[in-house]
Amino acid sequence: MSYLIANIPPIEVLIDKRFLYDWQTDDTGKVMGEGEWERGHWVTVKSIPNRALLFETYIDRFGAVYDKLPIHAFRWRTLEAKDKVFPLDFLQLWDNLSYNISVIEKRVLRGCKTICTMKDRSEVEGEYLFTIDTTHSEPNEVDTGWSETPNEHKSFNICKLDNGQFCAQPNNRLRWFQPSRGTDLKAAPYFRYSTEIWRCEDHEKWRPSETKWDYNERD
Repeated sequence: MSYLIANIPPIEVLIDKRFLYDWQTDDTGKVMGEGEWERGHWVTVKSIPNRALLFETYIDRFGAVYDKLPIHAFRWRTLEAKDKVFPLDFLQLWDNLSYNISVIEKRVLRGCKTICTMKDRSEVEGEYLFTIDTTHSEPNEVDTGWSETPNEHKSFNICKLDNGQFCAQPNNRLRWFQPSRGTDLKAAPYFRYSTEIWRCEDHEKWRPSETKWDYNERD
């Protein structure tokens, strides 16, 4: 479990130069770098509670590393006139829940086509890349967040969208198309998000400590 920062796959990205200029304006009042892009590769991601995910990027042309940019600062291809561009709160719906993060690739879903449902209920197709998940892993500190509360916990599945942007969406906003397992994604899932905390040692039932048991017992 990483604290605050974790390595991520070195995915090639284009960075909106307005972010690299920190949204400063020139003498005419125009935002510097508007309409311009810098090529780079993702290096790490940061998770600070109550903030958006922040990505660190190696910028090829300068051999420099630029830190702490949100997901809407990036594209995986240049924009086209037909592309609908989404703001940050569409691409990542919830702020981070914890400093403690893990980065994994869900191997069963590797490279799968995705269908993402946005805040306005529009659907955007894309491709699954990897997942960032959060927890509270420090036993000597009080857990003051919701990362381990079933109905509040959110994974961030990173996908590249067909409109050229990236998104960080939870499971219940995505569907994955895996050709060997299903062919029809038109049906809307009926599922509700999980709210239960499940335990094997329930206080209303027997517990292992209350019984005498070994491999020779049959009762």
